[in-house]
Amino acid sequence: MVRIIPMASSIRPSLSSFRFSGGVSTSRFGLSLSPLRLPSHLHFSHLTSTVPQTHFFGLKASKLLKTAGTRVGMPPVGNVVHASTATAQETALEWVKKDKRRMLHVVYRVGDLDRTIKFYTECLGMKLLRKRDIPEERYTNAFLGYGPEDSHFVIELTYNYGVDKYEIGTAFGHFGIAVEDVAKAVELIKAKGGKVTREPGPVKGGSTVIAFIEEPNGYKFELIERGPTPEPLCQVMLCVGDLDRSITFYEKAFGMELLRTRDNPEYKYTIAMMGYGPEDKNAVLELTYNYGVTEYDKGNGYAQIAIGTDDVYKTAEGIKLFGGKIMREPGPLPGINTKITACLDPDGWKTVFVDNIDFLKELE
Repeated sequence: MVRIIPMASSIRPSLSSFRFSGGVSTSRFGLSLSPLRLPSHLHFSHLTSTVPQTHFFGLKASKLLKTAGTRVGMPPVGNVVHASTATAQETALEWVKKDKRRMLHVVYRVGDLDRTIKFYTECLGMKLLRKRDIPEERYTNAFLGYGPEDSHFVIELTYNYGVDKYEIGTAFGHFGIAVEDVAKAVELIKAKGGKVTREPGPVKGGSTVIAFIEEPNGYKFELIERGPTPEPLCQVMLCVGDLDRSITFYEKAFGMELLRTRDNPEYKYTIAMMGYGPEDKNAVLELTYNYGVTEYDKGNGYAQIAIGTDDVYKTAEGIKLFGGKIMREPGPLPGINTKITACLDPDGWKTVFVDNIDFLKELE
């Protein structure tokens, strides 16, 4: 039985001590990929917000339908609803552009936590930022990265007692790390017994020097040769079935910027880099479309990304307006004041948005 439950505080409840979506366990701030049997007190119904849904960016269609039939001189109902939706989307776009968003961390499961921490710290140069064991719930979390969580994109590892292996699937691609000398980094990894799956050399169809290595659980890391950067943990690559659809969704619903695209017909794939700032200073999403492939196996290893926001209610409303699916309505988690909302993109990738102020309080 696989369970993924993120960290809980010994002083007060934390986001990690809850699981959502009847039968699906979660990681910190989010949802997992594998259906599981959960205790009844942790089912999704107990995590729904007690705050009524607020429509920040426009009127409900049902209200428009009601009023359109009672006013003299009103245009056809369909036109009224369409116009209202367009106005709401425009208002949502304006707000999203002003929202202070940042990729906070990426969550995934590992089968041997100590071995993984040793590899990440000794071979990849990361720091163990914090670790927390919750024996009563049979899980342990570890946060690793290249700087403090309040200013850097970090990794959250989850180890569930007794589970030593996960299926990574074909949909998850890799994580990216920027290094100043790829060849030197590969030599170190080899000396430590690491597995190199692609030797240093120019990327296919380009000139940037890269290499690929595989960590103990089978997750791949791309080493990217780049000058000094404030955000060495710089990429998360996910496969998508319709690149144009994904670009539009992440631009409008998530407020990300399309930084660049690259088509490689020789190898039959196209990538799009999306994020909240330039690649050399921020962590970004690398969305990959492989020609003709519309569906993938997501496995049960990778979980989700967490993103900070100033308002989870407006964020959820905007995601709905642009075609996203809300998996957890916005609101505070029971027992604590941290406000979150969780959603799926068009390809089923999970993302959790976390209130910025509440996130900083959680770190304290």
